[in-house]
Amino acid sequence: MFQIPYTSQLYEEDDQYVAVCPELNVSSFGDTPAEALASLKEAVALFVEECQRMNTLALVLEEAGYQRDPVKPNQWIHREPIQINRLEVSFA
Repeated sequence: MFQIPYTSQLYEEDDQYVAVCPELNVSSFGDTPAEALASLKEAVALFVEECQRMNTLALVLEEAGYQRDPVKPNQWIHREPIQINRLEVSFA
C-alpha cells in the first residue's frame, strides 16, 4: 500500500461542478461539489492503478514533480510552491 497526496480544485461550469487534480492532470465532474470531488477521487485512483499496471507509475509521478519520501518509501511527496501568484497578461 502506498500514498500519493494530490490537490483538488473545484470549478462551477454551466450546471455542473468540475474537480481537477492539477499535479496529475486528471479531472472529473458531478452535479454537486461532493459528487465532483468523489468522482475525482475515483478518477485519480483509476489513473494511478493504470499507471501501476503499465509499470509507469514512478516515471509519471516523477515527471509530475513527486519524490519518494526518504523516511517512508511507500509514500510520495509532491513539491510545494513557495509562492502562488495570480497574474494576467495584456495583449492587443
